[in-house]
Amino acid sequence: MAEYKLALEKREVVGKKLKNLRAEGKIPSVIYGGKEPILTSSEYVATEKVLIAAGYHSPIDLDVDGNSQMAIVKDVHIDPVNRMIVNIEFQAISSDMAVVATTPVVIVNYEESEASKIYHFAMTQSIDELDVKAKPADLPKELTIDASKMASVDDKLTVSDIKLPAGVEFVDKEMDSEQVVASLYDPAAEADKREAEANEPSVEPADVPSDKGSKPED
Repeated sequence: MAEYKLALEKREVVGKKLKNLRAEGKIPSVIYGGKEPILTSSEYVATEKVLIAAGYHSPIDLDVDGNSQMAIVKDVHIDPVNRMIVNIEFQAISSDMAVVATTPVVIVNYEESEASKIYHFAMTQSIDELDVKAKPADLPKELTIDASKMASVDDKLTVSDIKLPAGVEFVDKEMDSEQVVASLYDPAAEADKREAEANEPSVEPADVPSDKGSKPED
C-alpha cells in the first residue's frame, strides 16, 4: 500500500467544457496503463498537497469512485501564466512491477565536515536528480550522499558515492560512476580573485603606440 492517497472521480467532461470543471476548483486528470485511459478529476487543494509530497517518485493510492489503483505521476501540466495545475497524467502500476521514477539527490552531513566547519568552503551540486528503477514498495524518496568526510577544496562527490537501497538500480546502466554530483570552492579565494581583477589597471587608448604617419623601416 502506498504512503500517499488521493480520491478521484470519473468524468465525462472533455474539451472546452474542462474550463467549467476547473472553475469549480477541480483538476482534470487521466490514468494510463490499463486497457483504456480513465478520465478522472479531483479537488484542487487536496491534489496539490499530494503532488507536492509524492512528486514524480512516490506511488500514490488512487481511489477512483471506490476502486483502488496504485499509480505514479507521469506528467503535470502547468498554466504558464498563472502557474496553476491544469491537467495531470497518472501511470497505473502494480505492487510487483518495477517502475522508473525520477528521484532527488540529497547531500547530507556536509555541515559536519572539515571542509565546512574549518575551511568554510561552499558546495555546488551539479546533479539534482537521477532516474532509478524498483518495485513501488522499494522506491526511495531520495538518494542521499554522505558528505561528512569532505576536507579539501579538491574533494568531490560522484555517482559512485550514492548507496542504492536494496532492490533499486539506476535506469542508465552505462552511466559514468565517476560523474561529479557535487564539488567545492573557496568563496574567500573567489572574492580575492574578483578584487584583484577589478584593481587591474586598464589600458587607455593613449597608452597604445600608434604607427600612423610612420615610415616603414629601410
